[in-house]
Parts: sequence; C-alpha cells; structure tokens
Amino acid sequence: MEKVDKLYEGKAKIVYTTDDHNLVIQYFKDDATAFNGLKKGDIHDKGVCNNQISAKLFELLEKHGIPTHFVKMLDERSMLVNKLDIIPVEMVVRNIAAGSIAKRLGLDEGMELIEPVVETYLKSNELGDPLINDDHIKLINVDTPEHLNIRRDLSRK
Repeated sequence: MEKVDKLYEGKAKIVYTTDDHNLVIQYFKDDATAFNGLKKGDIHDKGVCNNQISAKLFELLEKHGIPTHFVKMLDERSMLVNKLDIIPVEMVVRNIAAGSIAKRLGLDEGMELIEPVVETYLKSNELGDPLINDDHIKLINVDTPEHLNIRRDLSRK
C-alpha cells in the first residue's frame, strides 16, 4: 500500500490517502509538544515507539471486542487504518483521582474511585480541549445520544 496524498498533519502524525478510498496510512512523527503546542521539540524515534505501542494497544482492544480502525503495521513508523470521520469528543475513563479531576473536585491524588468515571472533552486546541457534558454535545451537534452512549460503554469496557 502506497501513500498518495497528504490528507492531514497534526502534532504527532501525518495521514495519507491510498489508492483504496476506505484506507489511509498514518505516519508517526518524532515531533513532541507540550503546553498545548507552546513548547515544541524532537524526540529521536518517538514515532517508531508510538507506532509500535499504538499497534499493540489496538490489537489488545480488538482482542477484547472493542472495534478500532487499525488494519496492520506497514513499517516501523506507519500503519494502515480504515478511513473514518473524526468525532471531536474525547472520552477519558478515570479509575483513580489524579490530575484535573482531583483538582476540580478536591479529591486526594491517588484515591481509588468507587466506580469508573467517564469524562468527555471537546477536542479543540483553540478552546483548550474543554470538559463538556451531553447537553453541550447536543448543542454543538457533534454526536448523537445513541452513539455517545455506545462510545461511553465501550470506553468503560
């Protein structure tokens, strides 16, 4: 499978079209950013590590019945994946109070939560990836309640 045209370039990867309109190639870069892209650098072979770790995680998810877009690794920096439409909503599952949830709710760092908490964030660098709720998602029309519930259940799994 060969790269045809650059479709997208982000902080961590470049996505290329292929001769099959249902498949794209993800190429993992060595670029590193921090503080929402304010600090930039290069980490030798970061892309290689990200590609290999991502492939293993996708294989593990698939093994446990959680669908992914992963098809196969192509080389040390590239993988073949199914083309999809991005829903700009990130699901974060928390089992232990750490970071922002501890700060927001006044919880002790490291406290085990009585059950997993699923948080949703709008993926938007311009807005700082804000925490959002189901009403916000409905308001900005980025997902349906049915799909949101499916993704929330899969995230918990």
